Amino acid sequence: MMAWRSHTKGADMGFQWINESTVTERDGMISILAPEHTDFFCNSGAEAEEGDAVPDSLCNAPFYYTEVEGDFVLRVKVSHDFKQTYDSCSIMVFKDLTHWAKACFELTDFGTRAMVSVVTKDVSDDANGPNVDADAVWLQMCRKGDAFAFHYSLDGEHFYMMRFFTLDAGKVAKVGLLAQAPTGEGGERRYEHLSIEHRTVANIRMGE
Repeated sequence: MMAWRSHTKGADMGFQWINESTVTERDGMISILAPEHTDFFCNSGAEAEEGDAVPDSLCNAPFYYTEVEGDFVLRVKVSHDFKQTYDSCSIMVFKDLTHWAKACFELTDFGTRAMVSVVTKDVSDDANGPNVDADAVWLQMCRKGDAFAFHYSLDGEHFYMMRFFTLDAGKVAKVGLLAQAPTGEGGERRYEHLSIEHRTVANIRMGE
């Protein structure tokens, strides 16, 4: 089993950009600037007549990724300042612009900090999970064949499933960190203690 740990810089882990932005790496933390009005979302055409709008179709958020072959477990601690609706620190698995999935620690249009997931197969769904009264959480992504699961944790030890889904991501998937600010002026998104392990979990729903 090969593992990449947080003390290894992104460049040394083979990280690349889709929608390049500013990145700073220090003391196990990766900070990415989310520019204003940036997101990954493929809207089906739905609109809101009042209140916050359904997210626009955008594929312009900075995605800092590496290519991972086969099964894996990605884990990272995330935090940000929760300024505008849909501001998020996210992790993403990406095949192409219409086939990808992300797990987000997001400021929702309900005014909550929540675990949100989006799975895109030509068009995006949008699922709000548990509300979390915290400044930082851990996000986890597991792959087992074409099956994926997103998990979250408050302590980095006890993880809970937020989404189970299938995605034809290809033998080698683009996997990494997504910084988004769909409605606001953007800001810093922080990722700590990143690890990517090449291993197959015994129970993908449990993430272990």
